[in-house]
Amino acid sequence: MPERRLRVHIENVSTMAPVFQISAEQYREAAARHPDIAARLETTIGWDLDGWDEAVRSAEVLVGWRFPRHDLAARAPRLRWIHVTGAGIDHLLPLDWVPPGVALTTNSGVHAPKAGEFAVMAILMILNRLPALVTAQRERRWERIFSTQARGKVLAVIGVGAMGSAAARRARQMGMRVLGVRRSGRPHRAVDEMFGPDALASVLPRADVVLVTVPLTGETRHLIGRAELDLMKREAGLINMARAAVVDYDALAEKLRRGELSGAILDVFDPEPLPADSPLWTTPNLIITPHVSSDDAEAYIRRTLDLVFANAARFLAGRPLRNRVRPALQY
Repeated sequence: MPERRLRVHIENVSTMAPVFQISAEQYREAAARHPDIAARLETTIGWDLDGWDEAVRSAEVLVGWRFPRHDLAARAPRLRWIHVTGAGIDHLLPLDWVPPGVALTTNSGVHAPKAGEFAVMAILMILNRLPALVTAQRERRWERIFSTQARGKVLAVIGVGAMGSAAARRARQMGMRVLGVRRSGRPHRAVDEMFGPDALASVLPRADVVLVTVPLTGETRHLIGRAELDLMKREAGLINMARAAVVDYDALAEKLRRGELSGAILDVFDPEPLPADSPLWTTPNLIITPHVSSDDAEAYIRRTLDLVFANAARFLAGRPLRNRVRPALQY
């Protein structure tokens, strides 16, 4: 009896950065790494919805980031699984468009190696007062700000998922004490003390650096507001690698201008690109990076496709898919 084959469609958006685009060459390289499962896949690669309706009409699997969601069940009657080529799905909420019986998975974990390295860099920048030093440079001020080593300092990781745990492991290697806050409160071996969200107010005052890596959901929107920022030590700094709506940037900017926090590093904004007239550009003691913290220019698509192929093998074997979204949790 011939083995079951799986019809896959990959949809690209040409206006997105190349790091997020899956080319035919990259797919061929992935297929060569996974020859057994590749032989059972019939894959098409589309760009900017050219031939979209024809492609999804027969597709059982859809891989992409942005695609038409209206009436998807009728347009893709054979669809059984959608893989989102990113970790967050806030741009797809609410999930009422997902057809019944269709699994939704994400790229959770693909970002972790690069995100962990960026987090270490950002933590060291905060501890070495780089936001303040960059502000002094911009203002042509010679201001010597001395700092100390990371060992013994406290890192609070708000959201101990794939990215947060990668940062926690590296912080522990530098001798930092790591506090974690996660929805479940379940312990993690890279975290010295783990807490549930209801303990956030007791965690923030203890931290020298607060790292935000939670997914954006209804529960985490505005999680770090004015009241939470007021709980942080004056010498502490904040890093946001999650989503802009998790942190009150207006309140944060006020505290940075008043010198009530040592500094901040922000990688995520709303909207993106950050408008040229945003006051964040000139906020003192703030370093801005344009949402580049976790997407590896060389390995992102390779790791994405390795995950897709691994999950395709699971799908064909009738096994649970990795990174399946739980709609009630919105991630």
